[in-house]
Amino acid sequence: MPEPDDNYESTLEVTISRDMGTLIRVAAEQRALLLVLSGTRLGHRVVLGDAAVDVGRGSGAGLILDADSVSRKHARLERFGGGHKIVDQGSTNGTYVNGVRIKEQILKDGDRIGIGKALLKYLAGGNIEGAYHEEVQRLMRFDPLTNVFNKRHFDESLRLSVFTASGGAKALSLIVFDLDHFKKVNDTHGHMAGDSVLCGASQAVQAILSPTELFGRVGGEEFAVLCEDTEIAVARERGEAIRRAVSREPYTFEDKKLPVTVSVGVAQLASGEEAEGLYERADAQLYAAKAAGRNCVRP
Repeated sequence: MPEPDDNYESTLEVTISRDMGTLIRVAAEQRALLLVLSGTRLGHRVVLGDAAVDVGRGSGAGLILDADSVSRKHARLERFGGGHKIVDQGSTNGTYVNGVRIKEQILKDGDRIGIGKALLKYLAGGNIEGAYHEEVQRLMRFDPLTNVFNKRHFDESLRLSVFTASGGAKALSLIVFDLDHFKKVNDTHGHMAGDSVLCGASQAVQAILSPTELFGRVGGEEFAVLCEDTEIAVARERGEAIRRAVSREPYTFEDKKLPVTVSVGVAQLASGEEAEGLYERADAQLYAAKAAGRNCVRP
């Protein structure tokens, strides 16, 4: 099972433990807040008022995002009427709003902004404090890119389910899958195309899962589905349904068609087995599927 993301936990703890009262009150007066949803500055927030705020890798930026995918002067947020707009500053990798590349766009409450590999969220309106706390709570449980459960929450749920099923009364199965040749998508079309593929594949899988099946992103392009009260034969069928759903049609990014397939591994909890053992066996089956030529389910 993937190791816990210590940086993820520590940055969230800092976000929650700081005294936010003054900042939130100022943000409410200015009517807008920019929240970082991913990367090393996860949880960082910037109050947006009348003054323009530059976002980039350079030391003079109001919001510094230290990543190779971010230009030194990447984008600028400016006051526009009663709200704000974002203007790309000729960045190498582009600025995106809700997955669409833009040169300049007026922002709406809840808009998601892509700056290189960093994901930001624009919060505005009359209930900034409530929206902020809700978003922080989401960060603790959900992956900000795909909106499925994050690794931390999935791991906790897996351990609890294994403990519950350890009596042997009910079966427990685990499906692990990842996107085939995903690095090639990133290298050929750019990481924004890769993000688009991750979101599209996640949505395709979510559409076929039942409410009792827990779905999470547990790695860069690796996902897992926890199937309670499910024997391995049925879990294998569910794995095949996932494979078909993802590969049904190519994903589109900036008019490019990107075909995607997945390799899938399945395992059922054995008597006396811990969560880590179950995950390792499902992961081993995933690698067996890759060795068999990819785009298949094992065992």
